[in-house]
Amino acid sequence: MQQWHFHPVVRLLAQRIGLGLLTLWVISLLIFVGIQLLPGDLADAVLGQSATPETVAAFRHELKLDLPPHIRYLHWLSGAVEGDFGRSLANQRPVAELIGWRFGNSLFLAGVTALIAVPLAVVLGLMAALYRNTLFDKLISTSTLSVISFPEFFVAYILIALFSVQLPFFPSIASITPDMGLGQKLYAVFLPCLTLALVVTAHMMRQTRAAIINILASAYIEMANLKGLKRMRIVVLHAFPNALSPVINVIALNLAYLVVGVVIVEVVFVYPGLGQLLVDSVAKRDIPVVQASGLIFATTYVLLNLLADILSILCNPRLRSPR
Repeated sequence: MQQWHFHPVVRLLAQRIGLGLLTLWVISLLIFVGIQLLPGDLADAVLGQSATPETVAAFRHELKLDLPPHIRYLHWLSGAVEGDFGRSLANQRPVAELIGWRFGNSLFLAGVTALIAVPLAVVLGLMAALYRNTLFDKLISTSTLSVISFPEFFVAYILIALFSVQLPFFPSIASITPDMGLGQKLYAVFLPCLTLALVVTAHMMRQTRAAIINILASAYIEMANLKGLKRMRIVVLHAFPNALSPVINVIALNLAYLVVGVVIVEVVFVYPGLGQLLVDSVAKRDIPVVQASGLIFATTYVLLNLLADILSILCNPRLRSPR
């Protein structure tokens, strides 16, 4: 009987993709169960106490609340796979239409932040490793550790106090509309981007520095030192390429944090993103929007983690070549 032999990379990628799909299924189950465990009856909460029993019954039938939980879950999951998340209870608009522009705004905020934070973090990490234990390294390490110690909303309020109140350079409310130009949008999102960039750059810089320093302890680096190569050449041309796997992993994980972790920053700056929509929908008990937003955030996080695994595998020579 013929046996199939797969390349180690293909086998590992298949395992990661399978685990990612399994994780998404578990998350969808947790989201649905968590919504069902909310106190009170959804129909009574939405319609109010003055609603007649007939109205409540019709509303429950419309939302399929009269069906068994497992039937409702399968119906919701199959619709979500097809891109149909139902209709919002607040305004009766399709949830997919309601979420589309908001999610695009969140991706725009995360993308602009990534364009600032990733190059800055990699350069600072390289410089800190190059000048290890110097005043520059200690200053950068202390500064990044201080930024990490503060929660995002605290950093956001400090920036608002500095650049919107004391020095009114930028707006404290990051309001954007579809008809705004790119320059206007960048000006509006400067403070939320700066807030996220400070936190994310600190994380990525410290991990980049640690990965490069770990590589610098290798035997081939010691051989390069004995040959008399300049330290800049050793770090940039020898250490950094071999530290790419953990660095790429850290960057991808922080990008996942950017997309998912924008909720607090969006609320502080009243930014019209998916995080702000999620908070508003929770307050209104708009369950279809809450479920869809949670699933989209979870899917984005899992996909970016999967991308981190794939890039780490492809950057690792031991996994790229057969054993």
